[in-house]
Amino acid sequence: QVQLVESGGGLVQAGGSLRLSCVGSGTIVRNNAMNWYRQAPGKQRELVATITGRGSTNYAESVKGRFTISRLDAKNTVYLQMNSLKPEDTAVYFCNAVEPPGFKYWGQGTQVTVSS
Repeated sequence: QVQLVESGGGLVQAGGSLRLSCVGSGTIVRNNAMNWYRQAPGKQRELVATITGRGSTNYAESVKGRFTISRLDAKNTVYLQMNSLKPEDTAVYFCNAVEPPGFKYWGQGTQVTVSS
């Protein structure tokens, strides 16, 4: 059974930084594109960042220049470095993997709260 486990969330002041980690079971991380999503209270879940198996990255406009997604396949881990955090970044952050032909896996989420 595929498992994704996030960690690294917490409470931080505006302008601060956090690094989220997502550890996957088996080879789910190294074999697939990995995504970070977030969901704020009362809002839909939104895609924040993607990293492909070859290391190409994409970001939501709202986080470009502030967030960096990376992966360390040897540790089956994907990271989200978040800098210059804003109160509007407050959300539960989820790790996601999509395995061909379309199986989707989610972690349990980690809360990020940014105070003003």
